[in-house]
This record gives sequence, C-alpha cells and structure tokens, in this order.
Amino acid sequence: MDLNEASALGVFSCELCEMSSPYSFYGQKPPNTRAIVLLEECYGMKDPFSPEREKFLVLGSKCCLCSKTVCVGTDCSLFYTKRFCLPCVRDHLHQFPEQIQNELLRKKSVQKTSSA
Repeated sequence: MDLNEASALGVFSCELCEMSSPYSFYGQKPPNTRAIVLLEECYGMKDPFSPEREKFLVLGSKCCLCSKTVCVGTDCSLFYTKRFCLPCVRDHLHQFPEQIQNELLRKKSVQKTSSA
C-alpha cells in the first residue's frame, strides 16, 4: 500500500468537473510544514512527485457562497480573498474587480473560439 493511500482521510471530489483524488489533510495548516498557513480551509495531499515530506498539493476547497466542493482548476474555481466556484463568480461578476471580470470575459471568448 502506498504511503499516501495509508494516510488518506478520504477522497476529494470536485462537484463541477468530477476530478477526484485521495486527500490527506483538510484545513489551513498542511502537515510536516513549518511556517505555512493557507488562506483557506482546503483539501490537500502530500506531493506525490516530490520526495520531500513538506511538499504538498492543494486539491480544492468549498465555495464560500454555495458551499460546493470545487477543485482549484481554473475551469472550476478562483481564489479572490476566498474560494468561489465559477458559477457563483458568473452570478456575482459585477461584484468582482474589473481585472477579474475582464479575465473571465477573455477566457469565455477563447473557449468559444476553440470550440467553434
């Protein structure tokens, strides 16, 4: 059995893209790290690509508006002081800074162009 699997607390699953992965911690303080405190309560795991114990990956978190569990992928969520799922960002786009609004509009036009 893999060490990551042995220490897994459960399986993280994004409610938008259905990406799933075992997670080994939930919270703001990853294990085996010294002075790291994350800005959000999140699901994470030891970095499987690094032999160093203190390396970790953040898998995702809960949207601060609707509480959906979402991954950190740019198609599913964004972090702006808190984690927001993209459906909530779109619903409240006017409340975000202009730079984020422009970035999402640009991203949407690139997706339309690539799918055409």
